[in-house]
Amino acid sequence: MPFSADTIAAQKVQEHLKSLYQMVHDIEKKRQQSEQGIGNIIKFQNGQDEKASQHYQVKLKSLYKTSISHSEQEEELLRQALQKIAEIRNIKNERRIQARNAGNKESIRRGTWMKMLLSSAQTLPLFVGKIDEKPPPLCGAIPADSGYVAKVGDMVAALVKIPDGDGENWILAEVFSYNHATNKYEVDDILAEQNQKGRHTLSKRGVVPLPLMRANPETDPSALFPQGTVVMALYPTTSCFYKGIVNKPPATHTDEYEILFEDPTYPEGYSPPLYVAQRYVIAIKQKTKQT
Repeated sequence: MPFSADTIAAQKVQEHLKSLYQMVHDIEKKRQQSEQGIGNIIKFQNGQDEKASQHYQVKLKSLYKTSISHSEQEEELLRQALQKIAEIRNIKNERRIQARNAGNKESIRRGTWMKMLLSSAQTLPLFVGKIDEKPPPLCGAIPADSGYVAKVGDMVAALVKIPDGDGENWILAEVFSYNHATNKYEVDDILAEQNQKGRHTLSKRGVVPLPLMRANPETDPSALFPQGTVVMALYPTTSCFYKGIVNKPPATHTDEYEILFEDPTYPEGYSPPLYVAQRYVIAIKQKTKQT
């Protein structure tokens, strides 16, 4: 009897989790070795009087090499573990997309969706580059390459017509498909059940891929929008992007942007500062109207 797609996906996830479990133990061992190596260096330095001797220099150099090696091994294991986590998330997302395409619609309340979007932004992978490695496209504020095509299941900002009204709005949507012959996307409004039209066919210029990784302000500040930048940002508790100004960029990798949204109801023409996660702040494409 053949296994179902759900069973196969579940087995893959379990295999990855077992591997990840072992990695966590290996990482802890390497961390202890790294700490011990640093302790050995300190102990050796404090216990030697003839620090100018050749023996001292050779021994100290050997201790440093050993400590560096342990640290590099720990770093590699951490990167492998993060990759394994990404693979688990991809398996689950692929299965969700397959279920959706098979006609199994998700019935999720708006409040639950909002919590899921926040969680998704908070757990977006953080780019941790090696020495002299620059953040890639779709990391923080770095846009996608010109020929980039968002993958099925990716979140995007999509410019759609306002139902029963004039004008257009940028909404949060999920890629359903892309036609390379026509260069058009089919995207699903993430709140399709609450809105009148769930699926939209749009040209590439009407779709903006969202970041796939967060940027670390402490190591890659250039990958973030600086203060004063005009951006599009997801208005809190909604699924629409509106024009705003960066009042304050994130200070740490867990912080959010502080955004001043255009709002004519306030004397200054802008709302009080509101917090928006990196994933939902993108470069301005064109004027958008708030309704």
